Amino acid sequence: MKKNIFLRLVGLAVVALFIGSLLPVSTMAAPIKLNYANFPPAPTFPCVQMERWKKEVEKRTGGKVAIKTFPGGTLLGAKNMMDGVIAGTADIGCLCMAYQPGRFIVTNATSLPVGFPNATVASLTLWDIYNKHKPKAFAKVKVLTMFTCAPANIMSKKPVRNLEDLKGLELRASGGTAQALKALGATPVAVPKPEISAALQKGVVKGDVSSLECLMDFKYAEMCRYVTMFNGPVYPFAVVMNMDKWNSLPKDVQAVMDGLGVEQAFWTGNYMDKHVDESLEWSKKNYNIEIIKLTKKELAKWNKLLKPLPDKWSKQAKAKGLPARTILKDIKVAKEYHSRF
Repeated sequence: MKKNIFLRLVGLAVVALFIGSLLPVSTMAAPIKLNYANFPPAPTFPCVQMERWKKEVEKRTGGKVAIKTFPGGTLLGAKNMMDGVIAGTADIGCLCMAYQPGRFIVTNATSLPVGFPNATVASLTLWDIYNKHKPKAFAKVKVLTMFTCAPANIMSKKPVRNLEDLKGLELRASGGTAQALKALGATPVAVPKPEISAALQKGVVKGDVSSLECLMDFKYAEMCRYVTMFNGPVYPFAVVMNMDKWNSLPKDVQAVMDGLGVEQAFWTGNYMDKHVDESLEWSKKNYNIEIIKLTKKELAKWNKLLKPLPDKWSKQAKAKGLPARTILKDIKVAKEYHSRF
């Protein structure tokens, strides 16, 4: 009797295991895996904002998405970022639009010397311009956010207090900043970011013209003891996603990413501005740098020389069939609006 009961129990257990194997397993689905490429070194602000965005997406989707980041050009470089994302080499990529001025004409208008007071205002203005004009350059990708660095200012080995001091001075610059320096009478020199410190040490250039976090982050303050403030051009950045990958995402995940667009633009600009302030304080404390502010009369001379640059851009944009005058007006209106807060 006991033997029969035992055999029946074993039989029932085998049947139960067989039936159980046919039923769907009730487990949490694996997270959606995405990779995110960036070109500057990990400690720099484009990568700091990347890590913040990654954490926010993962948190707000409740772990439904897992993002692996690739800073320092380890997946895609600066020049092939856009095409690499379109091709699917990376799901998401961060690119600097100033590196391809002929490709991103509309958004690169924000890199003209229009006098942005800080990165927060510039970033929100850039986001506004993109959303209003929806440039065709981004038709093959999903734009997740945009932002800019802080306005470029002069970090130099010798003081620059007027146009005479600037005349012929060899300064590292690129994009719209190089055009602005040339208009002011300086000699812009193209030097890749990783080689700037060596160029300063060797005297190939007498300074750098970019956002001032570089004083601390790249230790330029060791060699450049003078900073001349003129709130020059900014560098606009975009974070884009492969369109097929975007279309494959669940609607709730898309909603989280869409909701982060303007928030991330503001967060990055605000982070950049605070970081610049920190960099200046660090440089004054450790290297006693001098911060030079141009007189109103001198600044007016600089602005007069810079005035033709938007006009030149306008002619090029019109030749491409773009509403150049409207874009420049929209930048001015957005700048004034965001400067109020």
